[in-house]
Amino acid sequence: MKAIFIALDQAYYERIVDALASMGCRGFTAWQEVQGRGTVSGEPHYGTHAWPSMASAIFTMVEDDHVDRVLKALHAMDVETPKLGLRAWVLPVERAI
Repeated sequence: MKAIFIALDQAYYERIVDALASMGCRGFTAWQEVQGRGTVSGEPHYGTHAWPSMASAIFTMVEDDHVDRVLKALHAMDVETPKLGLRAWVLPVERAI
C-alpha cells in the first residue's frame, strides 16, 4: 500500500476527487484551505490581497497497482493547466489499523 499526498489549486478539487473515485480509490482526507508556493515556477497560494488564491491538499492511501494510474491522471491535469499548480508525492505505508 502507498500513500499519495496531493497539493493542488482549489480549482482541481472536485475533478481530483471524482478521478480518484473512478479509479477505485475511495478513501481520502482533504484540507480545503492550505497555503504554499511551488518550488520551481508555481504561483504563491497565500489567500492574501497580493496572492488571493488558496490551495488544497488531499491525502489518500491506494493499493500499489493504483499508483501509476493515479499519477498519470494527475499529471495529465497538470499538463492541461500548468499555471494552476498540482503536485503529488508517493510515500510508503508501513502499517495501518
